[in-house]
Amino acid sequence: MNQPKWISLLFWIAALYDGILGALFLVSPNYIFDRFQIAPPNHVGYVQFPAALLLIFALMFIAIARNPRANCRLIVYGILLKVAYCGLTFYHWAAADIPIIWKPFAIIDLVMGVLFVVA
Repeated sequence: MNQPKWISLLFWIAALYDGILGALFLVSPNYIFDRFQIAPPNHVGYVQFPAALLLIFALMFIAIARNPRANCRLIVYGILLKVAYCGLTFYHWAAADIPIIWKPFAIIDLVMGVLFVVA
């Protein structure tokens, strides 16, 4: 049975999205914080570690994109990544508002998470 082609495309897009974000926050987090006038944490490692995790997830999404059927069990980890980010971001957004930079990421991740569930 053939799988829909959109599933592979979805995970290629997820790999690019998380990979680019991970690389940007790993290499130049202070530039991003300055650009959006956000106070950085007291140590850059608090941003670089999650950025490195995004790069690891991007590699996982590449594996899924290359062979969704064989790697379908990995999709649950992508769903959990999106639930973790969306859950925390939407909670803090509702509780006390958050800087604008995090809001589009939460919306994009919500859409991706729903599509991961459908996949």
